[in-house]
Amino acid sequence: MAGILPSADVILGLVELYLLVYSQPLPLFLYNNHWCYIILLIFRERLGMTNIQIYDVKQNKVVTVGKIEKSYAEWKNLLTEDVFDITTNRGTEPPNTCLLGEVKESGVFKCVRCGTDLFTNSAKFDSGTGWPSYYEPISPLNVIEKNDNILGMKRTEVLCARCNSHLGHVFNDGPPPTGKRYCINGLALKFVSEGKL
Repeated sequence: MAGILPSADVILGLVELYLLVYSQPLPLFLYNNHWCYIILLIFRERLGMTNIQIYDVKQNKVVTVGKIEKSYAEWKNLLTEDVFDITTNRGTEPPNTCLLGEVKESGVFKCVRCGTDLFTNSAKFDSGTGWPSYYEPISPLNVIEKNDNILGMKRTEVLCARCNSHLGHVFNDGPPPTGKRYCINGLALKFVSEGKL
């Protein structure tokens, strides 16, 4: 029976089940099987199955999750026009249009695209800029900071680590304890109160 290969559908189903249940790398024996390894690479490429670590507030620990990668067209079909423009086209909402600054209860601001925990309400402050501002993210694991020179200015763009949603920019003019100001588009966030986490 060693010469008989299981169908690709069977192998892909087992790989998918394993990744969903355990959210961790596959066992070594699958990597050592030439055909399984090739199918695994194709599967991961097609479904964007790259694992990353993020901090989950509800579980109060670092967890391993699949990175979410969708095409431009897929995001356009899933999001409203305004949210798509901000999160996918790296747009900026007009200042003083976001109501998240009025949120006073304890809770978490999550990525509107994938639900990753990004900022706590306790890290929010009034920067006077007209955009929601935070002095730190929930965890450095949950955001990506990268150089942004698009408008001829040297800035640091802030992205969601799980889905690469454009959130805004970070500046070095914030309050203690970090001295940072994460200037974030409200349309890139959704608020979940502490009791509903």
